[in-house]
Amino acid sequence: QAFFCLLLCVPWGSSCPPSCQCMEQAGAKAVLCSSRHLEEIPKDIPKDAVFLKLDANSITRIPSNAFRHLSHLEELDLSRNAIEKIDRAAFRGVAAGLRTLDLSSNRIRSIPKEALLALNAKLRLANNPWHCECALQEVLWEARLDPDSVQDITCHTAPREEYVGKPLLQVLDAGVNFCSVRQRTTDVAMFITMFGWFAMVIVYVICYVRHNREDTCQHVDYLKSLPSAQGHAE
Repeated sequence: QAFFCLLLCVPWGSSCPPSCQCMEQAGAKAVLCSSRHLEEIPKDIPKDAVFLKLDANSITRIPSNAFRHLSHLEELDLSRNAIEKIDRAAFRGVAAGLRTLDLSSNRIRSIPKEALLALNAKLRLANNPWHCECALQEVLWEARLDPDSVQDITCHTAPREEYVGKPLLQVLDAGVNFCSVRQRTTDVAMFITMFGWFAMVIVYVICYVRHNREDTCQHVDYLKSLPSAQGHAE
């Protein structure tokens, strides 16, 4: 009996990352990797994992396709890490089924909107040193944020000093639109570029006209000198 029990335990135990604990919760596979001093996401997470806890580690980046093989994943906890960079395709493969994604209490300043807007999961983004900009505003408008944590999404840096330290939702409620600011900046840059090209064309035309006028004057002077030259010859 002990031998058969060992055989039954080996497949699940062998597929579990050595730094994690794997168990069943209400008939679903849970992988618990909390507080294990991990610096990156384990590569050998079981494919049938439904709950994955990677909180309280030292993970700094979520690379592309980090969870692509976890098609059954519903809850993902990445809170209390040192995450600074999230790739655009970080959650590819789990976007449809994921119900909860916790990215709170990290070092995230900005995030590609493509990484989150495809998700149907409820997001927790609180307690990060956010740089308030258009991309973050679009995430706030279109993503499914956890209502209990929205007020804790604070502007650590911003285009204007008066927004720093304030909840992003409060800034937006006051009528600020970071996307329109970026659009105005783009419009000004385009205007300056077009004005520069126009000025170059004008300068070229003026130089061209002056050059032709000088050539014409020289030619006219030459023609005027021809009769007198013939008179001297006679």
